[in-house]
Amino acid sequence: MPDVNDVNLNQERILSLDIMRGFAILGIFLVNMLFFHSPILYIDPMKWWNDSFSKAVYTFIDIFAQASFYPLFSMLFGYGLVILMDRSQQKKVNFYKIAARRLFLLLLIGMIHAFFIWHGDILMNYAVIGFIFLLFLQLSGRSLTITGMLLYVIPNIFLTFILTIGIQIAPEEEWYPYDDQAAAASIEVYSHGSFTEITEQRIRDWYEANNLESFLISLTDILPLFMLGAGAAKLKLLENPKRHKKRLLFIMLSAGITGIMLKIFPYLFGRNIAIDYFQDIFGGPLLSIAYALIIAFLANRKRTALFLSLLAAVGKMSLSNYLFQSLVSTFIFYSYGLGYYGKASLMEGTILALAIFVVQTAASFIWMKHFYYGPMEWLWRSFTYLSLPKWKRFSQ
Repeated sequence: MPDVNDVNLNQERILSLDIMRGFAILGIFLVNMLFFHSPILYIDPMKWWNDSFSKAVYTFIDIFAQASFYPLFSMLFGYGLVILMDRSQQKKVNFYKIAARRLFLLLLIGMIHAFFIWHGDILMNYAVIGFIFLLFLQLSGRSLTITGMLLYVIPNIFLTFILTIGIQIAPEEEWYPYDDQAAAASIEVYSHGSFTEITEQRIRDWYEANNLESFLISLTDILPLFMLGAGAAKLKLLENPKRHKKRLLFIMLSAGITGIMLKIFPYLFGRNIAIDYFQDIFGGPLLSIAYALIIAFLANRKRTALFLSLLAAVGKMSLSNYLFQSLVSTFIFYSYGLGYYGKASLMEGTILALAIFVVQTAASFIWMKHFYYGPMEWLWRSFTYLSLPKWKRFSQ
């Protein structure tokens, strides 16, 4: 069997993908921080943070980050699996065995993360839907792109239509999960409860967002985004964006302008559950496509090289950084740490997220000077290939 780890690691990576992952880790953290320090699952943010400054901060996060970075990460996940498949075929190893081990460990890490660290885990969904996604990977780039678009657009247009009808039948408040008692209970447990009580609350919160209904919605959300990313990989759109410059510029501008318009729509014309759903489910991914293409065009420019190289270091350690954010944030806000849950303002939480990310960026940059992988990436790769890859860089 060939040594799958005997490769030139620097040459095998596409720089823009690592930069996108790093940027996505920042955006995801800004949104996740709302969940780390407040019971946002059960509250109306515009009423909970009711001063004008907090509303402005929330509006910024809602328009530019909410539902715009997990789609980017989802497309990158699909893109990455195609790269893994291509390299497995080049090395004449069984891709599906490798992918199955990779997804299994991701599922295990996600379960530990969701039930013992933070309820907002996305890794479990990625792993489960990733197994389903493997069934589609033999499709061509064009077929993956078209199938992904249809699987995304048609069901979500239908769901928006159902919600629009629903609010005409049932009172609008019944469609939102706002619950003052649940919010108060969440604050009490996370800020004062024992680890066992917090774990029980964490599982309740996880189920609130990860029941059967939400999983079925994920199949019309995450799965087609995997497909779109895989389609882009098979069409090699990001390996040489200059070759497709006119087409990609058109897509970038169209997606960016349309995405922004959809994201600000509720603030201009009023909101309800149907408008909120449409805003996130269509505006978010369009904005993420624009972000990705902006990065693709900037990736090799000298003027942005230093800043983007910092983001690339974060992206190369994206799993480690994602889990680190949860560990640090829950320590700060949960009672088994500093116990600040429910006490931080929206601005304080946002500044904290930015500060932690700055530290992560510096630490990642230094780490990648000495190691080929982040700690979790090394573990993930070791299990994937059932061999220990070279970890430490040695000076020549």
